[in-house]
Amino acid sequence: MEHELEHTARGPVYRVLAALAQTCLVIAGVQLVTLISIFGWLVWGRYVLNDTPTWVEQLALLLVVWITFLGAAAGVWNKSHLSIDFIREMMPDPLRIPMRWIAVIAVCVFGGFLAWQGWTLAEKTWPRNIPMLGIAEGWRAVPMAICGALTVVFSLYHVGELARGEYKLTGEL
Repeated sequence: MEHELEHTARGPVYRVLAALAQTCLVIAGVQLVTLISIFGWLVWGRYVLNDTPTWVEQLALLLVVWITFLGAAAGVWNKSHLSIDFIREMMPDPLRIPMRWIAVIAVCVFGGFLAWQGWTLAEKTWPRNIPMLGIAEGWRAVPMAICGALTVVFSLYHVGELARGEYKLTGEL
């Protein structure tokens, strides 16, 4: 209940970014269900119909990339991304606070690099098609660019939280 009150007391920017992260998770969830379903179709086609659908492997690879990058972007927002923060959090405040700044800024820079390289890769691979699917190969790199851009936006919000003294780790109230 307390956490819900804190969420509604936050500003419109927070609510928009939280909704964006939630949308990433919903899309990734739908894609995960799709992934499981197409593998069910693969097994059915291979062992029951004796006609293996050849497109399943390529679609599965595409879905895994999208699921991974959308989930990673949401993880940055929720501060649940892969990190080794127990060392930083054991430090005294004079060390812990600058280390938080460094970590958030490093994630932001990494997100910028990811967005740039994802966009570049999408542009370079767009003319080729994914075998069996007939869509542009660039669709495999688009989620990388999206994840990078969202990582930058979410990290900049976290920088603002740090500046205002409102930065909380996941689970802190």
